[in-house]
Amino acid sequence: MSKNITKETKEFQAETKQLLDLMVHSIYTNREIFLRELISNASDAIDKVRFEALTNQELLEGDSELEVFIEIDEAGQTLSITDNGMGMTYDEVVENIGTIAKSGTKNFIQSLENREQAKDNLELIGQFGVGFYSAFMVSDKVTLITRTPGEVQGVKWESTGDGTYTIEEVAKPKRGTSVILTIKKEHSDAEKPEENFLNQYTIQNLVKKYSDYIRYPIKMNFSREEKPVDQDGKVIEGAPSKHTIETRTLNSMTPLWSRNKTEITKDEYFQFYKNLFHDWEEPTDIIHTKVEGAVEYTALLFIPSHAPYDFYTRDYHYGIKLYSKHVFVMDNCQELLPEHFRFVRGLVDSPDFSLNISREILQHSQQLKLIGKNLEKSILKALESMLTKDRPKYEKFWEEFGKAIKGGIYMDYQNREKLQDFLLFPSSHSSEGLTTLEEYLKRMPEKQSLIYYATGKDRAAVEKLPQMEALREKGYEVLYFFDRVDEFAIDSLREYKEKKFQSVSRGDLKLDDADGQTDQESKTKAEEINKESEPILKAIKESLNNKVTDVKISTRLKSSAVCLVSSENGISLSMEHILSEMNQSLMKASRILEINSDHEVFTTLKRLYETNPASDTFKEYCELLYGQALLMEGLELEDPVGFANRVASLMAKVQS
Repeated sequence: MSKNITKETKEFQAETKQLLDLMVHSIYTNREIFLRELISNASDAIDKVRFEALTNQELLEGDSELEVFIEIDEAGQTLSITDNGMGMTYDEVVENIGTIAKSGTKNFIQSLENREQAKDNLELIGQFGVGFYSAFMVSDKVTLITRTPGEVQGVKWESTGDGTYTIEEVAKPKRGTSVILTIKKEHSDAEKPEENFLNQYTIQNLVKKYSDYIRYPIKMNFSREEKPVDQDGKVIEGAPSKHTIETRTLNSMTPLWSRNKTEITKDEYFQFYKNLFHDWEEPTDIIHTKVEGAVEYTALLFIPSHAPYDFYTRDYHYGIKLYSKHVFVMDNCQELLPEHFRFVRGLVDSPDFSLNISREILQHSQQLKLIGKNLEKSILKALESMLTKDRPKYEKFWEEFGKAIKGGIYMDYQNREKLQDFLLFPSSHSSEGLTTLEEYLKRMPEKQSLIYYATGKDRAAVEKLPQMEALREKGYEVLYFFDRVDEFAIDSLREYKEKKFQSVSRGDLKLDDADGQTDQESKTKAEEINKESEPILKAIKESLNNKVTDVKISTRLKSSAVCLVSSENGISLSMEHILSEMNQSLMKASRILEINSDHEVFTTLKRLYETNPASDTFKEYCELLYGQALLMEGLELEDPVGFANRVASLMAKVQS
């Protein structure tokens, strides 16, 4: 490594400066978690060197007793956390400590700046992976000394959090990293012991609270004053006390998942979950299973209570942690669970996993596939239990992760039937709560043949759709789709328990009478009027210059003059709108303009057509009707200025 680099002073990246300023000025209140973060970093470094040593034993350099050591120096006002893990090179220190390159940093900073608007006690630091900087909450100065295996010298990094840091090469006899905190005065002589971070018992309690399940021993020297005793064990009065030093291991190192679940408290599960995944809220559900037989494994899975800020982005990293005999093998194993269950966090420990397992091997592992199927069944069972036994909890879960389930129906054909009973939708049945498809079926008239749905941005928008009028008149329940993925998922599902889905805005709206027969009278009337009005309907279509594929008399409108629908085949108008927003505008929905023959506007159109079908007024009315239909459907006007001018012209004519 040696570059003959002398001591240099450098500036932090701009966002790092912001973060340090927030830390130094104590924006974040739960300061004790700095120790958890630094110990977790140390454990990760040891994980890395242990993993690398599987194929290169020389990395251990005769220092194979992997551990984290904490040292308190009250005289020097310092607290040190030292590991014999992988360590860092000069360039890695500059990259990892001087710059925050991780996504989410801006969100983190904004969350701290808007602390008053956030919920109390949110542990945001772990969420955004900037735990090292939490050291500045309790320190006047932070010093990092590190050396990676195979290098001659180490690297010393130091900062007071003023926006700059120094870095230089130094002698360091062993690999690993030491983080030395010069503790602020208010945290070294605090009246409350729990706020004194140079108190050995405070540190012991914090390790037990946050890092008890770290797989490597966390050690610390304890000072004790012992009074001398005689041969009978009695204290010798007046004799000076004897000062002794005892090295203690502060953590149990017993993996929580290896214990009997009947002996584990809810709080222990939560602390483990919080430490492992840096989440600040209790999980919604916990799945702890142990399986023996053809395949042997222990699984500890958590269903979180909230979605991470980047959950629905491409940047989100998901997957289950793999362990073999309590030794870490792999992070974010995506092969265990289908993508629609990517919200599940947890781990699987199997004695049959290889420590040098690769993703290529995983893809062909029958054992892993079997474990995955078992885990999937366990998750489905847990969700079913939540849905049937604790509906409010399930609806809260659905609010956070429902899109993932719907995405599974859309993307994964094999899992559609497994997931369909877990779908929830708002509906016209009630303005509060959600309904399952099964509940919808139970409320259907006995001979109703279709499940109706409508799409829109919210309840108010859907209920104002003109396409809803006939359904509302007949008292039919309609499912409301507000999420982008809803219609795509239902389009993939096609039917539920032999009942097909029918959009109120696609194809012919097949409405049934109470006896189950098609509303033939309304249909026959529309057919007759369509035939009688064929010339004017053709003229309307021509005047719209092929903007629509058809113009017809509607059977679904009662009070509104017009609506826009799409054909039964192909994508819907709402799908086209969504794809257009995603810059995928190649697919177009066929647009059918439906007109209410009982509305006075149609009477006016007929009169204009009979007077002069080529008149500008007739064409303006056709354009206005089309524009009105677009607006009601939530689509953009193709020519908003032209539409506005036509409205103004019509208003002037009315006034005159």
